[in-house]
Amino acid sequence: MNAVSSIALSGMHAASTRMDTAAHNIANAQTPNFKRQVVQQQSQESAGVMTSIGKASQPGADLATDIVEQTSASYAYKANLRSIRVQDELMGSLLDVKA
Repeated sequence: MNAVSSIALSGMHAASTRMDTAAHNIANAQTPNFKRQVVQQQSQESAGVMTSIGKASQPGADLATDIVEQTSASYAYKANLRSIRVQDELMGSLLDVKA
């Protein structure tokens, strides 16, 4: 796997984690003393991104933030998927030229 695919796949994984975490927060918004989960992302030296899930310091829901996070994660997922598709198309074109 080349660097473009590796970076895009780690971005897709991070977007999925963000979506899942926001969905978890929305589903548990009415739970007493619920502390929201938050996703931290950190770039990796080798390329891509690493995610970890933590807890918010204060209990309580923040539905607006979670809905925006889901939308943002959805766009990030689609952008990374498009990067993989374009990379595959370019590789196919390169093979056609060399053949």
